[in-house]
Amino acid sequence: MSALLDRFLRYARIDTQADDRTTAYPSSPGQLVLGAMLRDELRALGLDARQDEHGLVFATVPGNVPGAPTIAFNAHVDTNPENSGKDVNPQVIRAYAGGDITLPKDPSKVIRVADNPELTALVGKTIITTDGTTLLGADDKAGLAVIMEAVRTLVENPGLPHGPVAVVFTCDEEIGRGVLHLEPAMLGGAVAAYTLDGAGTAEIEDETFSADAATVTITGVNIHPSIAKGRMTNAIRLAGMFLDRLPKRRLSPETTAGRDGFLHPLTIDGGVGEVKIGFLLRDFDTPQLAVQAELLREIGRQVEREYPEAKVTVEVRKQYRNMRDGIAKEPRAIAYAAEAVKRAGMEPKFKIIRGGTDGAMLTEKGLPTPNLSTGEHNPHSPLEWTCLEEMEAAVRVVVELCGVWAGR
Repeated sequence: MSALLDRFLRYARIDTQADDRTTAYPSSPGQLVLGAMLRDELRALGLDARQDEHGLVFATVPGNVPGAPTIAFNAHVDTNPENSGKDVNPQVIRAYAGGDITLPKDPSKVIRVADNPELTALVGKTIITTDGTTLLGADDKAGLAVIMEAVRTLVENPGLPHGPVAVVFTCDEEIGRGVLHLEPAMLGGAVAAYTLDGAGTAEIEDETFSADAATVTITGVNIHPSIAKGRMTNAIRLAGMFLDRLPKRRLSPETTAGRDGFLHPLTIDGGVGEVKIGFLLRDFDTPQLAVQAELLREIGRQVEREYPEAKVTVEVRKQYRNMRDGIAKEPRAIAYAAEAVKRAGMEPKFKIIRGGTDGAMLTEKGLPTPNLSTGEHNPHSPLEWTCLEEMEAAVRVVVELCGVWAGR
């Protein structure tokens, strides 16, 4: 437990915030720094670890059960670009007494039990938060710590049965580029993989949203406001009109849950002459993404009819697809994960992900890759927190899963 906590805190303090404003891979230098640290720690365990020219880190724990298939585990080193990952100052609350948690550097930030009911089951456990000025980065440094501690356990306990266990740490997952330079063939012939990038404990996730991104560009007519009468078409005002015509009670993250999809305006940038609005399109049913894109185009046509001087374009880019069908091609991936959770002393919970993972893209590339719990809560936020005991439970699951795949 102490080693696991030390690992997580060490990783969390490194600034690995992804930057979606650049096309470089990785998008931030801290990802290379953390990757090199992970490579060196794997080498210290006696493994032949490497960090490639893209910053990806690879290693394999040799198997000790002849004929057992290779499986792989993945976590990503980057953190979300929407909140700062610089100067992360983790707060360790030992023997959590219950109740709301006020973050010390910003008392306006409070992790409330009403919003985090899972805290009620964690009284007496070790809770880790930030000081309120940054995110924590448990997404996905909890996953990094879990995989590293599981690898250490396998290496230092040669009596634990397992086949070859491949490990890969990716960059820029948070901006959709995690497996840009990763192919299944690079994972030693793995028949299945698992991302360690989930909430709580004992959760197994085999579905994600299908996802596209869209950029709506509204072009107006700019001229000096002193002579603008009858001549200016203000793209900022048209952008407000465009956003106001989106559905109010459906298709928004604020009003949807479960298997509902959404159409989410994420960014806006520009001025009188031109405004660009970035959207996320999400649905578990892939054809619905085209329906959402057409809705954006129809609103654009409405704006153009009312303001003929304006032009509205909608550019849609594929991101990832629901991994359900790909995982179904290797049914052992879920069945064995459920067995491992049981062997670790818990009851498996089957969930869906209202988001995406590197696993969705790896599955699309042909390697079935479901997602497992690592104790992440409130990701992408200064209110992010994790629980040490939940991370430790994830280590047990990973070690047991290696044994299940080895037929033991």
